[in-house]
Amino acid sequence: MKNNHDQIPLAEFDPDRKGVIEPSEHIAAESPTPYCVLAIYTAVIEKLEQEGKLKPTRPVRAIEGFYQIYLLDFQGQQLAVVNPGIGAPLVAGVLDEMIAFGCRKFVACGSAGVLDSTLDRGHVIIPVKALRDEGTSFHYLPPSRFVDADKEVVRQLEAVLQKNSVPYTTGITWTTDAIYRETRGKVAKRRAEGCIAVEMECAAFLATAKFRNVKLGQYLEAYDDVSGETWDKRHVDDRLALQEKLFWLSVEACLML
Repeated sequence: MKNNHDQIPLAEFDPDRKGVIEPSEHIAAESPTPYCVLAIYTAVIEKLEQEGKLKPTRPVRAIEGFYQIYLLDFQGQQLAVVNPGIGAPLVAGVLDEMIAFGCRKFVACGSAGVLDSTLDRGHVIIPVKALRDEGTSFHYLPPSRFVDADKEVVRQLEAVLQKNSVPYTTGITWTTDAIYRETRGKVAKRRAEGCIAVEMECAAFLATAKFRNVKLGQYLEAYDDVSGETWDKRHVDDRLALQEKLFWLSVEACLML
């Protein structure tokens, strides 16, 4: 029997703007700043909190427990900082909640596997679009193969890297829910479509931002290499330093939005 893709639930987009549980009805819009860095870097946040650079505000209750919102003073301005977790459903929920909290300009930073072995460990990637191989983005935007990043936001993120003489690459990233199902066949197909990186959040970030009409861009740090016959972990001893550098670039870029 021929498959009818119209019957796939993810294709059943509902344009109703109001959900049964609406973040803005349960979270007060009390953020002192419109700027927010979404840093998927637990070690960086812990280090900066210990150094007194991040000031905890209040924990936000989530289904899986609590997450902490921090405030950061940088060059006379203030930003919110939060670790949104890993994976599309979680980061979309945290982003939605931070929007309800009052933030409107976001830069996310995290790590990604590479589909191009010429991208060295730690190289910075700016996604210009994400291939939607996850489920969350389909609840925020109608079905499509890709979701585009805001071109002006991409230009602003590029400008910050250029100012700081940081090498970078722009390109398409593959967002997937299943890290253990990145098969060789899928990797080859994604490379043929122009994808240079693979991660678990970008499509959801971009779709949620578009749905809520806020600005969002993302920096990705090139990590492991899944482009070859075997997985290359590409371990480095200074991973925290690489992550911390990308965090501060994200802070600078966020204030430019």
